[in-house]
Amino acid sequence: MRINKIVTLLCAMSIATVASAIDVKWTSSTDAARWQDGGEVAVETFDSDVVYDVMITRYKQQPVLGWGGCFGELGWDALQLLSKKDQKQVMQELFGAEGAAFGYCRTPIGANDFARNWYSLDDVAGDYDLKHFSIKRDKGCLIPYIKSALKVNPDLKVWACPWSPPTWIKSNKNYATKADKLNGMDPKLMVKTGAEDMVYQDERTLNFYAGYFSKYLTEYKKAGVKIDMIMFQNEPYTHNIWPNCSWSPKGIANFVGKYLGPRLSQDHKDVKIWHGTMNTSNYDDLMTVMKDPEASKYLSGMGFQWEGRDVLKSIRRTFLTMPMMCTENECGNGKFDWAGAENTWRAIKDYVEGGCGVYMYFNMILKDKGTSSWGWDQNTLIRIDSKTRTYTLTPEFYLMKHFSHFVPAGSYKLKTMGNDDSMLAYQLPDGKVMFFMANCDDKEHTRSVAWNGKALRFRMKARSFNTFIISE
Repeated sequence: MRINKIVTLLCAMSIATVASAIDVKWTSSTDAARWQDGGEVAVETFDSDVVYDVMITRYKQQPVLGWGGCFGELGWDALQLLSKKDQKQVMQELFGAEGAAFGYCRTPIGANDFARNWYSLDDVAGDYDLKHFSIKRDKGCLIPYIKSALKVNPDLKVWACPWSPPTWIKSNKNYATKADKLNGMDPKLMVKTGAEDMVYQDERTLNFYAGYFSKYLTEYKKAGVKIDMIMFQNEPYTHNIWPNCSWSPKGIANFVGKYLGPRLSQDHKDVKIWHGTMNTSNYDDLMTVMKDPEASKYLSGMGFQWEGRDVLKSIRRTFLTMPMMCTENECGNGKFDWAGAENTWRAIKDYVEGGCGVYMYFNMILKDKGTSSWGWDQNTLIRIDSKTRTYTLTPEFYLMKHFSHFVPAGSYKLKTMGNDDSMLAYQLPDGKVMFFMANCDDKEHTRSVAWNGKALRFRMKARSFNTFIISE
């Protein structure tokens, strides 16, 4: 109750400020007409007797750390189908200041489910001294992909995460957790996800695996790619046929607190460790790690995807200032349609309202139907046609651009009040205010937004995404 009163007071203060002249720039996208000037916005003096649809307050919430996507082998291969000129243009669309301006991206450690095939960086069984550790494969694919992005945006930050450890330190000796003809796993070797540790828990194995992370960071730095942050495991609660690995909460806390944390604090003090990527809504499991006296010393943020979306608000109430991110969007079905973009918008809304300062798309570039190595058609931001060797910017590209192009790291989410289910607002580093509003209905809608002694009125097209920049 007290928090609500404070917020209400701050909101009242925001509209009591002496109103000044403002300028509003409106960018709008529909499926038929993308990234267009939205037209004129009517600006009025705020009237306390009028009920406006939404009020944007001056109350700052979480900071923005960035927007981005994941590098992957199949994405790089798809990009190579284009001419050199088009390859450069695609990278400008994703990372350039006039494009999506992505500034925070993800890369896998070893294979993910969009690798050409499954591999780790040390597949020699018993190599506890890491003598056979190698990033040779990455130097031909992932590293050139990342460097081509860095060439466009030298300030790009990259974080990394494995989908699976080397198979020889796993109890099932397989990259996956679920048996299938694709991976040849013996069904008897499947484990209960989220409850059992697939990685052997002896000291020698866990020391090796901590060293594996450390050497990855060292070798990537030598190759010209600095990794800003790592998460120890992609989706430890996943039970499926692609590369992944199950960990128990106690196993995670033990590995991070006694092995990974101490090793990286010794070898790579500038690299952060986040707890992630968590695909569970089990609050108690998350707290087992985050409140462990040893593990908690090394964890500086939390990453969530899929089922993790449902626990965000509980986590935010527990850790008021903990950095949080959406580590992967829900991947779609390879249709690349406007409905898929609207679904991603609803996910962005949930993650940001839940406290996340980063929204991470999965595959930035794919070809044709976006088919993974194991047969799942997924959406992407830029689709390459392998027959015509041309590219298309998909609806989800424009959705992401509606945020990432305008809202850089260093911005802050602003609290909104009223009928705000279809909007988000931010304070930008240059003092301007951005708000995004979606109209997912089949008819046009007129909306009114109150801000700092002014009221804005505009009519949004049906099925549209809209970004407004307010300058005072």
